[in-house]
Amino acid sequence: MIKPFDQQPAILLLADGTVFYGKSLGKIGTTSGEICFNTGMTGYQEVFTDPSYFGQIIIMTNDHIGNYGALDTEVESRSIAISGLICKKFSAHNYSRLSATESLQAYFEKNNLVGISDVDTRALTIHVRENGAMNCIISSEISDIEILKRKLAETPDMSGLDLAKEVSTKEAYFTGNETAPYKVAVLDCGVKQSILNCLTDAGVYAKVFNACSSFDEMKTWNPNGYFISNGPGDPSAMSYAIETVKQIQASGKPVFGICLGHQLLALANGIPTYKMHHGHRGLNHPVKNLETGISEITSQNHGFAVSREDVAKNPNVEITHINLNDDTVEGIRVKNAKAFSVQHHPEASPGPHDSRYLFNQFIEMMQN
Repeated sequence: MIKPFDQQPAILLLADGTVFYGKSLGKIGTTSGEICFNTGMTGYQEVFTDPSYFGQIIIMTNDHIGNYGALDTEVESRSIAISGLICKKFSAHNYSRLSATESLQAYFEKNNLVGISDVDTRALTIHVRENGAMNCIISSEISDIEILKRKLAETPDMSGLDLAKEVSTKEAYFTGNETAPYKVAVLDCGVKQSILNCLTDAGVYAKVFNACSSFDEMKTWNPNGYFISNGPGDPSAMSYAIETVKQIQASGKPVFGICLGHQLLALANGIPTYKMHHGHRGLNHPVKNLETGISEITSQNHGFAVSREDVAKNPNVEITHINLNDDTVEGIRVKNAKAFSVQHHPEASPGPHDSRYLFNQFIEMMQN
């Protein structure tokens, strides 16, 4: 007989004063961060361990979370990255996958993750979509709303936050086969393991550098190309990385950027970024490749974007991809350099894989 999951009353308070009541999941405690929603129906463990979510509390819009447990091989980083979880129905037992390493509840307890279930996530998602991203706080130990309001007021706003330093590797390391034909220096702003896997599968031996590494540090390895990774926070707060990307681009070596790396490439070319109303997060966002005319279903996770109007003003940068939901910039190419980037996640773990061809384009750029 499976032991019943003992849940406690929990509260979700938004910065605009909206309150939702539910039940605890994971560790009993209190947590805060910026609220956002993910529309994916699968791959919740990959989402929870994606460093790009650092500092954020996730609403999972899919009804059932936890039903297939947690598996050691389905992580994107060393630990859980999200600050908290909000869901409708939470399963503490992996009924649908007996091969799971452990239940999601046990996984959360081990990683000190605080969350809330039994929330009307449809109403909450609509609220965020209409009113925009904002800070929130979850507690399963404090019931006094006034105390929670004071604690929430101490949570910093995402605008202006440099969070890449918090999730980047402390020491440089190698990944892949050292006999691979291409060497790539990775600027780790919060890179996902699946992205590194896609690079190594394509024939890359990679050296992963801390986000604060200088160009001089990276070039001493004499790589064939450079990769600028995804990551959390406000890209405009990363002046050190913007300068590094400028120097990387000026070196003439091929450059490929994803998500935060896409934004840093834009900033390095004088194109500003801005905070979106509620961002793009999920596995089902349509993107059009303007060069081929083909549309792709993409995996997304970002709350900042590149200014389309300012790309149009820059004669050296062209748009290669657009989001078909709101016409935001999904890809750029620098005309006078071997540099390109996309806003979405082409490694797409757990899917879909429509955009994985971009890794081959990077390889071809190094071949040429």
